[in-house]
Parts: sequence; structure tokens; C-alpha cells
Amino acid sequence: MAITTSKKIVAAVTLTCLTCSQGLLMEASKNGGHYEYNVATVPLMSEFMKLILSSFLLYQQYSKDPLGTQMTLDAKSVLLFPIPSIIYLFHNNVQFYTMAYVDAATYQILGNLKIVTTGALFYIALKRHLSRIQWLALLLLMAGATVSQISGCEGAVLAAPVKGYMLGILSAFLSATAGVYTEFLMKKNNDALYWQNVQLYGFGTLFNAFRLTFDDISASYEKGFWMTSGLHGWNWVTWSIAVNFAFSGLFVSWIMKYADTIVKVYATSSAMLLTALLSVWFFDLQPTLQLFLGILIACVSINLYFMPSDSPAQGSLPIVASKEEIPKEIPDRAR
Repeated sequence: MAITTSKKIVAAVTLTCLTCSQGLLMEASKNGGHYEYNVATVPLMSEFMKLILSSFLLYQQYSKDPLGTQMTLDAKSVLLFPIPSIIYLFHNNVQFYTMAYVDAATYQILGNLKIVTTGALFYIALKRHLSRIQWLALLLLMAGATVSQISGCEGAVLAAPVKGYMLGILSAFLSATAGVYTEFLMKKNNDALYWQNVQLYGFGTLFNAFRLTFDDISASYEKGFWMTSGLHGWNWVTWSIAVNFAFSGLFVSWIMKYADTIVKVYATSSAMLLTALLSVWFFDLQPTLQLFLGILIACVSINLYFMPSDSPAQGSLPIVASKEEIPKEIPDRAR
């Protein structure tokens, strides 16, 4: 499936908006700094939404082209999909716990650490070569994320509790692990994307339901059973978060199947800028020099990491040969 430049631009803009709005919506859903709803129900609802939509799209595709819709039904292939579902189960819930300690802009900055862990996992697990410039870019990204959180000379050194940073690092590691493994699953064969999504989100829905059931049993059904009380405290913002998670997941799966990582990275860096600026407007976040320096460093690092290393930059000066390289005699074509 050929991806045109216009489609990549649309993909980048859409994913930027979805990524940017995640932190803002989760921040807006708090009441007095706390969530009034069970945060574990949001990933379940988003996984269920993705499962329903993917099943519908698979049915539509199969109805139009039954021979061209490839679906591998081998048990060994199907049993590979529970692994990323379990990882995403933990990651989706860690996201909410992270937002309980940090603001929306900090959430986006910490989220970019997944690029560091992704690079390391690609090198270790998939034996993907990284140049020295790329490794330096990863270190620069970590420096940018750290600089953005220095609150100044007065008071605490860090702008958020240490627990928030630890959860952010854990979220980045889980996101990178799930992303690398999911990209491997998406590209290992020519199965229809919607069939792969049905497997991925089917197991995701199942594991999230098991998690909620386990929590209710552990709490002796203090707040009731999740199937009857799971939507307690939900409002339009909570529903918006679930819808956002659903479409973000579907969009990322499309990118992993057909596009390249440039689209995802561009969206991430752009979302980081937008989140910081919108947080100043909506949540009275006090902009600091450290925050914008961190954003600038992170954006430079991201572009440096994915900059082509085997071709000169467009518009660069031509390379002039040295005197030693110029032949002393030019053959005469007339001879």
C-alpha cells in the first residue's frame, strides 16, 4: 500500500491533535486533583470501542473482497497477540497514575522518553543499527526532558514529585516495549490490518475485564461490581478520553502497518509543543524558561535522530575537490 505525502501530512496532523489532547483531557477530568471515576474502566471502554469498530471494518472489507482479505487462523499466530495486550493493559493504567502527580505539559515531556527506550529496544531486540549521531540524539532528548523539569533555585529542584517521574519512566518503557512488539506483529505477514486489530483489541478487552473483576474481588465488592457501577463518576470529559484512546490506538496501528516512524515522531514533538502552550491557556500553567528550553532541546533531538545520515542536507554547499584530486591533464576528445 503506497503512502503519499498528503496522506502522511494528514496522519501527522491527526495524530498530533489526538496525542496533544490526551494529557489535556486527563487533566480536565480531575476534580480537586483527584479522579472521581475508576480510571481502570477507561482503558476497558477504549479497547471495547476499538474492537467493535475493527470488527465492523473487517466485516466491510471481507464483504467487498473475501479473497483479498487475508486472515491467519493458526493458533501459534493468534497466541502472539495477548502479549502486547497485557503490556498495554499496564501502560494505559500507568498513564492515569502518572497524571495524578504531574501536569499535562510534563506528561508530554516524559512521554518522549519512550523514544529513548524504543531506540534501545530496537537495538537489543531487533538488532537495528543506530549511528553515533542517533545515540547522541537520544542522550540529548533525556537532557531536554530533565532540563524542562528543573524548577529553579528556590524550593524543590524538580517540578513534580519523584513518584511522578518514576511512573513516567515506567510508562515510557512499557510504551516502547508494546510498540516494538506490535510493529513486529503488524509487519510479520500480510494479514488484513482489521483482522490483526480484532485480535489485539479482543485480548485487550478481555484482560482489562479480568483486571477490573480481580480488583472488585480484592475489595470484596465494596463499590459494587464493575459491570453495574463501572461508569460511576463518568462525564463528557471521561467519554472524550475513552474515544481519544480508541482512535489514537487505531491510528497508531495503521501507522505501524503502512507508514514510517517519521510520522509518529513528528506528531509526538508537535503535540509536546501544543500541550505546553494550551496548558498555559486552560490550566494556568506558569510558563518557565526551563520548560521551553526542554521542549526546544527535545524537538531538536527528535529531528536529529531521524535525520538521514547518508545524504547531504538539501541546499548545502557543493563539495569542491582539493587540488590533489583534480587531474593534471584533461583528455582531449578531439584526439
